Amino acid sequence: MASRRKQDLNKDRSADHYAALHRGFGWEVPVFFNMAEACCRRWTARSETAQQIAIAEHVPGRGLGRSWSFAQLQDAADRLSRVLEAQGVRAGDRVAIVLPQRFETAVAYMAVLQMGAVAMPLSMLFGPDALSFRIQDSQARVAIADESAWAALQEARKNCPGLRAVIGVGQVGPEGDLDFDAAIRRQSVGFKPVRTQADDPAVLIYTSGTTGNPKGALIPHRALIGNLTGFVCSQNWFGFDPNQADSASKAVFWSPADWAWTGGLMDALLPSLYFGRPIVAFNGRFSPEVAFEILDTHGITHTFLFPTALKAMMKAVPQPRSRYRLQLQAIMSAGEAVGDAVFAYCQQQLGVTVNEMFGQTEINYVVGNCSLFWPPKPGSMGKGYPGHRVAVIDEHGQECPRGTPGEVAVNRRDVHGDLDPVFFLGYWNNEEATRNKYTGDWCRTGDVAVCDEDGYLWYQGRTDDMFKAAGYRIGPGEIENCLVKHPAVANAAVVPKPDAERGALVKAYVVLSPDALAARQCAGSVAAYEDEVRQSLQAHVRGLLAPYEYPKEIEFIDQLPMTTTGKVQRRVLRLQEEERARSAGRS
Repeated sequence: MASRRKQDLNKDRSADHYAALHRGFGWEVPVFFNMAEACCRRWTARSETAQQIAIAEHVPGRGLGRSWSFAQLQDAADRLSRVLEAQGVRAGDRVAIVLPQRFETAVAYMAVLQMGAVAMPLSMLFGPDALSFRIQDSQARVAIADESAWAALQEARKNCPGLRAVIGVGQVGPEGDLDFDAAIRRQSVGFKPVRTQADDPAVLIYTSGTTGNPKGALIPHRALIGNLTGFVCSQNWFGFDPNQADSASKAVFWSPADWAWTGGLMDALLPSLYFGRPIVAFNGRFSPEVAFEILDTHGITHTFLFPTALKAMMKAVPQPRSRYRLQLQAIMSAGEAVGDAVFAYCQQQLGVTVNEMFGQTEINYVVGNCSLFWPPKPGSMGKGYPGHRVAVIDEHGQECPRGTPGEVAVNRRDVHGDLDPVFFLGYWNNEEATRNKYTGDWCRTGDVAVCDEDGYLWYQGRTDDMFKAAGYRIGPGEIENCLVKHPAVANAAVVPKPDAERGALVKAYVVLSPDALAARQCAGSVAAYEDEVRQSLQAHVRGLLAPYEYPKEIEFIDQLPMTTTGKVQRRVLRLQEEERARSAGRS
């Protein structure tokens, strides 16, 4: 991260330094820049950093697993680049990476990026149709996958004639066209990286389409630079002394975020490596107990935990410091609003003020908090991070008055008139969608927020999540946050239920907490117990929010539909309610 304007931060960290930070920061983006060089190769060039740990493995129940240095990461990446070259991969070609958190995943990214090729992360949770669409649409030449996605990828391959080779990792290595381990062992050491410009494409990530097919967001190498101010601020300077430029950091990072999506790749893996610090890889299913085990075993100092994870941790382990040794210095959270219940839990039980962050694949890490240098407001998205000009705008592209809901947007140019490096290049083979993303120089996010008098943004929901009930405009986030405060609730989602008289009713889908589930199991009548909880929840919301916001209907559900990025899929539940209404009308 580069700034041409010297920061002069007061030692008094209780003061609000936001204005000085934002006004004093300016971008310096080099003409030539490569993510892999910045995240790995430059560390191997120095003897004092080459042997530092880059990737550390966590094994459930055992704790510490294997670890790999930056030198080992670079050596494996060089060999894999040669393997990919032999398969015909050249600069600009797309390579699909269908891998969980493991060493080989980091190797794959470094290998592809240093070739000037384009890394295309794909979630191991994707089914055959999702995989085949993205592979076909991107015209990927090679895919790299392990056992977690192997069956789905093999099925998808039947519809992907352009996919020349599949490289098998781990247990499925021998089943691939090439075995990852065997292939790189056969290659000689050393690789001459391609000299990429900062504007060259680096990563192709498909957004989860709410309507129609997913769109591929093409991310340039410079976008990593654009991410860094947000990363450093949300991680409370990531172990560095903000008043001493040459200070060292002892940060250790972990997040359950999948390295196949923006939050895991751009908010965790790449920035950790960029700063020469280790990141823990855990290839397993998230649970609150495993999360605390990782925090304890590896001495995690910095993390990204999405609100769903924090809610589960709060409900499962109310007093973690009585069981675990925690060394946390910062928690970033994103994807949904945290809410004041989780906010208070992080402060009181984890010993850290959570820094909420907002961004999206196309323009990531643009809004958030930094408890080190400006006071977070519980439940707020925060403010535009240094280097980013953020506003709430109306349908005409004009900034909304304070307190008026509008769409969050980011300007192409910062407060000094310089181009912001965080922006994507455009949607893959979809110029119309790229044009529609902008109003003038404002890039629209599709997220609704209100800006208060102090410049903090308050999330209201996706433009397609907002709805009207009895003439009132309803934002589901506030109601969901209120429900989660109730001891019987583990998680909740609020959607409109079609209603002839009111247009829509407020309906809540609720996942019961472990204690409530145990109580229901012991109850003489499940129906009577659920009615009692339902009434309690309705009274709870009526007592805290406006009368029109309480859920007229509550349906208990084992789990909410979630995206691979940890967001609640309200759209799935909304469509379910619409279909039920249509069926009722036909009967």
